[in-house]
Parts: sequence; C-alpha cells; structure tokens
Amino acid sequence: MKRILLACSSGMSTSLLVSKMREVAEQKGIEAEIWAVGNEKAEKEMEKADVLLIGPQMRFLKKKLEKKAEEIGIKVDVIDPVAYGRMDGEKVFHQALELINK
Repeated sequence: MKRILLACSSGMSTSLLVSKMREVAEQKGIEAEIWAVGNEKAEKEMEKADVLLIGPQMRFLKKKLEKKAEEIGIKVDVIDPVAYGRMDGEKVFHQALELINK
C-alpha cells in the first residue's frame, strides 16, 4: 500500500488532484491511499504517509517540512507546477511513486 499525502494552502485545490490520482492508481492496479490536507496539518499527517507532496504555492515550507520528514523517514517534494496547474493526476502520481521508490 502506497500512502501519498498532498498539502496545499487549505487542502482544497489539491482535492481534485487527489481524485485524479486515485483514478490512476485504480487503473494501474496499485493499492494507494491518497489524501490532501491544509499546510497547518501537514506535519502531523505526514507521520501516516510514505511521501509528502506540497503545492507549488507552498514551496517556501519545503525546508521546514523536510526536517520533520527526515526524522520519520519519508520524502518531501514540491508538486511539478505544470502538472499541478493542469491537474495531471498521472504525472503527480508517478512523481510520488518515484520518491517512494528512491
């Protein structure tokens, strides 16, 4: 089971992206739990995740979140801005899988 957490300013803009990523996982037969939260909940929720992807508008928080992520052994990255803008669930899903498998 892959556990993918997305975080953005309020958790709202990533909701559609989460739906699209879930569709991709289902089509590919990959068991995945994918969910989104606002930035204020990201640190707590990352304890349940294998990877944390943050919205491009939150890139300034990456260093802070990476410190916590190192402690619990997960990867953090900024969602590709083009994929985010296009709500490209497949590209973002693959970005998450690449980080998990590193």
